Amino acid sequence: MVTSEKVQKKLQCRGVESDSAKVPIDSSGEHDFLRERIALYALSTLIAAGSFFFAGFAIEMIWPPRVGATATLARPDILFHLSACSVMLFMWVVARQRGLSMMALHATDSIGTLSTFALFACMAGSMPAGWRPEMLFLLILMTILLYRAAIVPSHPGRTAWISALSAAPAPILAAVIYARTVSPVVSRGQSVAYAILWGSLAALLATLVSLVTFRLRRSVARARRLGQYTLGEKLGEGGMGIVYRAEHEMLRRPTAIKLLPPGKAGEESLKRFEREVRQTARLTNPHTISIYDFGRTPDGLFYYVMEYLDGIDLEDLVKESGPVAPGRAVRILRQTCAALAEAHGIGLIHRDIKPANIFLCERGGIPDIAKVLDFGLVREIAASSDPRLTAEDVIHGTPQYLAPETIRNASSIDARSDLYALGAVGYFLLTGTPVFSGKSALEHIHHHLQTEPEAPSKRLGRPLPPKLEAVILSCLQKDPDRRPESAKILAEALRACDDVTPWDERDAQRFWRERALRKTAAKTA
Repeated sequence: MVTSEKVQKKLQCRGVESDSAKVPIDSSGEHDFLRERIALYALSTLIAAGSFFFAGFAIEMIWPPRVGATATLARPDILFHLSACSVMLFMWVVARQRGLSMMALHATDSIGTLSTFALFACMAGSMPAGWRPEMLFLLILMTILLYRAAIVPSHPGRTAWISALSAAPAPILAAVIYARTVSPVVSRGQSVAYAILWGSLAALLATLVSLVTFRLRRSVARARRLGQYTLGEKLGEGGMGIVYRAEHEMLRRPTAIKLLPPGKAGEESLKRFEREVRQTARLTNPHTISIYDFGRTPDGLFYYVMEYLDGIDLEDLVKESGPVAPGRAVRILRQTCAALAEAHGIGLIHRDIKPANIFLCERGGIPDIAKVLDFGLVREIAASSDPRLTAEDVIHGTPQYLAPETIRNASSIDARSDLYALGAVGYFLLTGTPVFSGKSALEHIHHHLQTEPEAPSKRLGRPLPPKLEAVILSCLQKDPDRRPESAKILAEALRACDDVTPWDERDAQRFWRERALRKTAAKTA
């Protein structure tokens, strides 16, 4: 069996939307969540109010009321209705602004809600008494307050006072309508009392709904905790686990947590997963993903915590910007060699070196720092005594980057298999395409076994530094004995490519600055 899917596309990547529930875990997440919900609340209420306005206007045009003026935009109740819609529109526009503080968002919510109900009260007060406008106001009050409580994250106490003030016009409105009623069927006291009763009920129900949703969100947040870490959005998923963004409770440091799904919690999977984290934790090179912590939850879920990287992997880099400059390719490959040299030096081989598993980010103010990810397929050169952990009849890796000996006999691989894959990564960086193309994994396997790679310069259609091209092709030799002997020797060969124009920090800073500007422009477009 050949694993052709991306085992873990992005362990540490941008904050992207995922199919998992997104629970805010820090101040910025809570801020964005509140902003989105207030905007949703305002927009939904605006659409509902606008729909009722047009429907009511059309009904009155077709069947004019017996009491009151004909429907025109100059009629007071219609003007108040439109004014309430304008307030909700203003709330929606303001809530969508990213620069607002939490205090400003709460003010937008409370002031907008109270202003809307004040205008609806004025709308009802300007209607003929025979239309029973006080009941219409109470219906609007209860509907919007309950909707707000369900949508907007709000402390129950805050919801209580906003709801109470929103309902305050109800008894006043009832008294005003009673005074204009020609033959009231109830007393003034009854009219006001009923308004107070229904207004209080609306405020109470809204507070209870807010209390339930508030506690549910707190419960979900607690449920998404692993030790001292709180889980955020899902970042990626592969054959050996799911990765979430997370944050340490005390340090407030962003991290990534990889955990084994419950469905894969068999004894063999747990052993492989624990072996992975222990082996990866032995690596200290700055170009290898750092492991901070690992453990098991009370219900047996195994997890480990690693550094969170904000940047881009090499596969997306080439998709986004095309083939990279030779100097940049040399810089990236040499850093990757440093990570592999340490791993090989303590008896570990990666077995899944590919563009998606090499990540570029900024560390300590230095851009274009390469990090090797996903040691999930790592294997000790001196094989484990447990045969279940390294099944020899399974080809591990990604077809486009498999060394020939990996295909022939998985038990014969050594550190030079990683160098073949790294040469294929270099080829991809320089040309923008894999070494071999094919419609299936079997086609890729055939090419790796039988086909000589085309020169990168010929594939690219323009000259490349000859020494660099020779180094890349030496890594892609079918015979492991004809490849560089070690990652250290490969790094020295790359360093000796004096026909390559260097890619320095200024070039890297310019690239990341221009990329940030493009992303900003795309968001505002």
